[in-house]
Amino acid sequence: FRSCSIMSFDSFITFLPTQDLARTARFYEEVLKLRLALDQTRCRIYRVAQGGFLGFCLKDETKQQDGVILTLVTEDVDHWQALLTEHSVPIETPPVFNPEFQIYQMFLRDPNGYLIEIQRFEDQRWNAQS
Repeated sequence: FRSCSIMSFDSFITFLPTQDLARTARFYEEVLKLRLALDQTRCRIYRVAQGGFLGFCLKDETKQQDGVILTLVTEDVDHWQALLTEHSVPIETPPVFNPEFQIYQMFLRDPNGYLIEIQRFEDQRWNAQS
């Protein structure tokens, strides 16, 4: 055990199940433009941000996880709405300011039914670098 004032991890991966890995791959690669970090045949891992990854693994049976929200943070929410509309992706909630959390956000679903939030922090206390 090393004595260290601050411990942190090198990266973060969230794995989610899918019954249709090919359709999921098309959505995350062609629509959201995420870079494939590793193809493990039954699992595909995408780089979302520096040190942040999202993985999808093929499962015969999956249950939609109520309450799971994949949040992608960007300065240009409106750009993503336009791009998703070009790809005929239904938008559940168009971009709107949420005063409670001081964010500008929109919602859509991926091919697996997972809720995706694309947001920009308006709260000046947000610091992704710390």
